[in-house]
Amino acid sequence: MKSITILGSKRESVGKKATKALRNAGLVPCVIYGESEPVHFHAEEKAFKHLIYTPDAHTVLIDLGTDGTFKAIVQDLQWHPVRELLLHADFFQITDDKPVTMEIPVRSEGVARGVLNGGVLRRNMRKLRVKALPANLPDFITVDIAQLKIGMKKYVKDLRTDAYEIMHADNVVVIMVKTSRTAVAEADDDDEEAGDVPTTDTDDEAAVAE
Repeated sequence: MKSITILGSKRESVGKKATKALRNAGLVPCVIYGESEPVHFHAEEKAFKHLIYTPDAHTVLIDLGTDGTFKAIVQDLQWHPVRELLLHADFFQITDDKPVTMEIPVRSEGVARGVLNGGVLRRNMRKLRVKALPANLPDFITVDIAQLKIGMKKYVKDLRTDAYEIMHADNVVVIMVKTSRTAVAEADDDDEEAGDVPTTDTDDEAAVAE
């Protein structure tokens, strides 16, 4: 998984007045949680842009200069209720030898056969919770949808791998192709290549109902 570096400085005061002063100066108050005592620090708001404005997941290397470096993941981001302004960031410290759980984006690969026939691709799960050692965390989870016909689905069970554990039930639908008013019956290319008898109207109806 890709890592983003955030340069910051340790906070000596964590009261409301000090926090307000940081925000007025364009700085974001932050906390790193982990096995030891929480570490309070602040960083420039622009330091978070590569972490926030991206569809991919990242780990974070927090560099506090002489106060040390910390490898972490984002735990929570608090935003201003009206303006697009980051008010606070919480991180969770991670180590190479302990599994961590985080949400990983889902990406589709290919063009579904059902979509080419007028169906509609529906993304039920845009992110999946994954548990793994930090070195095994993927940037995203790829789903091959090329062979999906109208009515067909990709489940969590279809995406499982030994590299990481997906923290959802096997029967959770990740992506599916739904029928639509413009959908047409799909011919089974494999059957035609094998020299089978062309599909009948009944077969076409069954294909649409899949």
